Amino acid sequence: MTLRRFLFSLAAVVIGCCFAYSQAEYSVSAIGNASTGDFAPYLIGSLRHGKLTQKGSALLDGCVTLPMDPNKRFSWGAGVELITGYSHENAYDYWNADLGLWETHNEGPAPAWVQQCYGEIKYRSVFLTMGLKEHSSALLNPLLSSGDFVESGNARPILEARVGFLDFQDIPFTNGWVQIQGEVSYGRMLDDTYLKHHYNYYNYHIHLKSRYSYRRCYFRTNPHKPLSVTVGMQIGSFFAGYADYYKQGVFQSARIAKESFWAFFKVLIPMGENGEDYYEGSSVGCWDFNARYQLPGGQQLKVYFQGPWEDGSGIGRLNKFDGIWGIEYKSAKPGLISGAVFEYLEFRDQSGPIHWAPGDMPGTTVSNEATGCDDYYNNYFYNSYANYGMSIGTPFLLSPIYNLDGYLAFTCNRTNGFHIGVMGNILPTLDYRFLASHQRGLGTYRQPFYHSRHNTSFLLEGTWNAARLLQGLSMKLECAIDRGALRGNNFGMALTLSYSGKI
Repeated sequence: MTLRRFLFSLAAVVIGCCFAYSQAEYSVSAIGNASTGDFAPYLIGSLRHGKLTQKGSALLDGCVTLPMDPNKRFSWGAGVELITGYSHENAYDYWNADLGLWETHNEGPAPAWVQQCYGEIKYRSVFLTMGLKEHSSALLNPLLSSGDFVESGNARPILEARVGFLDFQDIPFTNGWVQIQGEVSYGRMLDDTYLKHHYNYYNYHIHLKSRYSYRRCYFRTNPHKPLSVTVGMQIGSFFAGYADYYKQGVFQSARIAKESFWAFFKVLIPMGENGEDYYEGSSVGCWDFNARYQLPGGQQLKVYFQGPWEDGSGIGRLNKFDGIWGIEYKSAKPGLISGAVFEYLEFRDQSGPIHWAPGDMPGTTVSNEATGCDDYYNNYFYNSYANYGMSIGTPFLLSPIYNLDGYLAFTCNRTNGFHIGVMGNILPTLDYRFLASHQRGLGTYRQPFYHSRHNTSFLLEGTWNAARLLQGLSMKLECAIDRGALRGNNFGMALTLSYSGKI
């Protein structure tokens, strides 16, 4: 049985389990979009778990979930989401080594796929989730932010087992003044077929059978006080698998990384002299900081920062001002402006352009070390930090899916700009959301653009709650535009008609 058939069979079993309980919830959505560019506009395609990437789609999305009961000491839950329909295909370049020439082939999403399929249990405050489940940022607002640097909800979910605390828990002997929250996961990437079909087989490399791990640990001061501060770190890593290297259309070599529990353990804990075994994997992380102040009227102001890193230089904050710097406002009740975000994003330093590690060059007599050129989201052995072509972290860095030349890397990670998000209620039954983003891209340190490229994007979204017509019915209309040389000129719209209820 193929993995795809197994997932659909498992989805059928989970759906049956959910329908057996009256607490189960369901939703059905019809989604259609069209645009003038090669793909959906940036702000329509981003931060929706990889569901809507193509320039034109007509999809049917069905979801059934049985949520866990937080009031019970022991509880279990499950969920399934299936998507089917038409999606536009794009022509990707690849090198035909037999004929010695470039050709194109059309690629797009499958006519049907399992978006989510998971089961989970909890005991007291500890949970275990197994399967495909969507996760969004634990720190940033998923509706208004530009996206979390490590785990944003921009790509399809990863098949994994994840364990951790359901929420922040009081640390003993601190009288509630300090809390902790953390998660650890072990997962398997399922996009090998996607990678094989999208790679150009001309340069760079392709890595298959990758394994994935996510870790997070946050500490928070008393949330019941007007001022509460959260600090911590999160990490996403690839490990195991093998890579094939190509140069000018000719296969050069293959390299294999061992797959075992010991390999997973070494990803979690640095081992060996100078931790060299740890660097065998590809890790992306960030230092996180969030300070929330609650005003007497119930409104909240937040300031937050995410400092990216890929090795010791970034962990030591040698990448200067790089990061996501934001401020968020949240009202105490629905209104014309119920939430607003402003972010400045800076990724141009990356610990500088020079990298020299003597350990990478056996036999060298040069002992001085310069650890720079971090090359965010790219790696010399593992695939770039993406799943099915979409960035697992922030979509602000141009995802590999947009590379119609079949290049699997991020082509513009040296970039800066700003992002604005506002949402609220125009009428009791009509909500709106407005996003704006501007960035200046310089390429990468290894492959810089000859001239800087700019992009400006806007999105205006309206959601109508049609409960007066039919309880559980809603309609959402999105209009978006891209302008600039970085993402191209594009105008698009998306319409979603949804119905939800309880079984």
